[in-house]
Amino acid sequence: MERQFAVEQFYYNEAAMLDSRNYAEWFKLFAEDIHYWMPVRRTMTSNELAKEFTQPGSIAFFDDDYTALGARVRKLETGYAWAEDPPSRQRHIVTNVRVVRDDDDELEVESNFHLYRTRLNSEEDNWLGMRRDVLRKVDGSYKIANRKIFLDQTVVLSRNLSNFF
Repeated sequence: MERQFAVEQFYYNEAAMLDSRNYAEWFKLFAEDIHYWMPVRRTMTSNELAKEFTQPGSIAFFDDDYTALGARVRKLETGYAWAEDPPSRQRHIVTNVRVVRDDDDELEVESNFHLYRTRLNSEEDNWLGMRRDVLRKVDGSYKIANRKIFLDQTVVLSRNLSNFF
């Protein structure tokens, strides 16, 4: 139960960093070998559900390593990212946190999320889905070594994907 509580607190703190636009601190949560990946979801028939998500190496909304993710963070922090000027107001809700594998130094964790974003006077976006993370124990805390983001939507209606999941 202590580990479950620690993992949940880790995710709640991560959400608070994102909601307050504290991207530099958020970026420190990632291991240098991070793979931050969000495949495209496609509508498939029942007998083709194994092909519902694109595969690694194929098209993806995000397929970032440490360098690419850091570049996205630095761009947002300049204040000159056109997609975020004026900045979005966002709320990250994390729920159904489950540790599905525990190897002492690494955990595989699944969680559900709802990311709500409003921008300008009338833009509203909602993304819902599931994340599958590998958390690595480093110096008494966790680092995200792998993040897979699976959206429930097959069509993304937002004008951009300038936010983090």
